[in-house]
Amino acid sequence: MQTLPDTKSYDVLIVGMGPAGATAAYELSRAGMSVLALDKQAHPRYKACGGGLSVRIDNILDAEFKSVVEHTVYGVQFTYGGKEPFLIQSPSPIAYMVMRDRFDHLLVEKARRAGTEIHEGEQAVGFTHLPEGVEVVTDRGRYRTKVLIGADGANSLVAQRLFPGRRLNRMSTLESELGIGQAPVYPGEGKVLIDLGATERGYAWIFPKKERLSIGVAEFRGRPANPKGVFDRFVREEKGLASMTVPRPAGHPLPLFNSARFAPVGLVQHRAILVGDAGHLVDPLFGEGIYYAVRSGQIAAASVMGIFHDRRRTLLDYDLAVAREIYAEFRVASRLARIVYTFPHLCHRLMNRYQEVIDLYYEVLQGKETYQTFFRKAKGVIKTSFRELLRDTLSF
Repeated sequence: MQTLPDTKSYDVLIVGMGPAGATAAYELSRAGMSVLALDKQAHPRYKACGGGLSVRIDNILDAEFKSVVEHTVYGVQFTYGGKEPFLIQSPSPIAYMVMRDRFDHLLVEKARRAGTEIHEGEQAVGFTHLPEGVEVVTDRGRYRTKVLIGADGANSLVAQRLFPGRRLNRMSTLESELGIGQAPVYPGEGKVLIDLGATERGYAWIFPKKERLSIGVAEFRGRPANPKGVFDRFVREEKGLASMTVPRPAGHPLPLFNSARFAPVGLVQHRAILVGDAGHLVDPLFGEGIYYAVRSGQIAAASVMGIFHDRRRTLLDYDLAVAREIYAEFRVASRLARIVYTFPHLCHRLMNRYQEVIDLYYEVLQGKETYQTFFRKAKGVIKTSFRELLRDTLSF
């Protein structure tokens, strides 16, 4: 690759140092590649986020991340419009709660120790495909890279500039963080709250952290006419928040996977690839994004290392790996989401009746089941229960 006098070159340049970018940077740097990572903000930095990590993260990250876990979740308190409550617990953890400033900073420092050159407070403003890579222009300089990784979130500039054919699917989310000090967490130690009736086609949540609560609402299908009104109504009607003054919420887009819009994977364009939120790798059922950000960063790093070690390989290996491991899961999750958010009240009642189905879903969060095996087994549970109910009714 020919280099201009004022241009520095790298094997890989990463835009964005959230969980996806930081994970990719760490994996590539420890493999001996020259990696430059750009982030328009400095870490640690606050980010509005529910901060839920399914326990299957244990399978892909070393135990160092547990130093920033604020709460371990064993069960979910389900409600519908603040009513019809029921609790389903697991004997083992199903999720960890983290604050994104601490979690992301841990991953950034891990990448830095591995050798990543990190420029904080530097914003990428332009990208140009080159025959053997990508040129990146920032508000401070100009760089060339053999591979560009776009990890710059839901509003990804990399996606906008280098992937013009990708259609966006960003849903409305509002969230607030409420400090509670040493007061008991709500809805209780080891529990989170999910309300399927608080929004038209989504859910509201209360996730406990260390001395604070994360409170939010999100729509997963359709566009709410008044998101702030939905949030205010949930806070007003949720009994556990009655004595608390919840700060004004912050809005942020939720880049859900949409099977109709992303039939071909399309996360690779010449020498540029998209990971995490930039690639809309967010679970369409309950909106989990951090696990898939970390995992896509790892898959991307493996694909990049592959093309450096074997000229016969291409970055399309990344597309294939994501399709096989992540999209296969998301397509099933999309089917479940259509059912849950089209018939939320019915699903709420069925979850209470068929609690073994929720136990199966917990095993997805624990990495013991996939969405495919969950869907198959859940249908079997419901069919068996229906047959037993019908048999008892006829015998009576």
